[in-house]
Amino acid sequence: MTYDDEPELAGYVPTEGAPRLRRMRFVLRIVVVVGIACLVLPGVLTTASVAATTAREACTAWVAYAVPEARGVAARFELLGAGGPGWQCYAVGVFGGDRNVASLGLIPVSPRLSPVPKPARNA
Repeated sequence: MTYDDEPELAGYVPTEGAPRLRRMRFVLRIVVVVGIACLVLPGVLTTASVAATTAREACTAWVAYAVPEARGVAARFELLGAGGPGWQCYAVGVFGGDRNVASLGLIPVSPRLSPVPKPARNA
């Protein structure tokens, strides 16, 4: 059987459509990757922003409790920190430079600190 026997197949070359198909697959893959990135990226950015804010607030509470004479606080994400990977809390401006106050962990939470009794005032 030859192509001449079938008039529908006259002029058909088996490799004719392959470049268009390859291009279409490439474009489709790019569209899918961009679409997935657009779905995932906002969640990652929101999670990072919430974690940074929570770490800063928790660090403020820790420094006010442990080192009240500090001039400032710094919450940093460190892979090789003093307490392992995660958020580290530093008191800024104490004698000798920055001082590590607490390790806040990978997911920072507000600390549960026991209240510090204030000295009584004699009237």
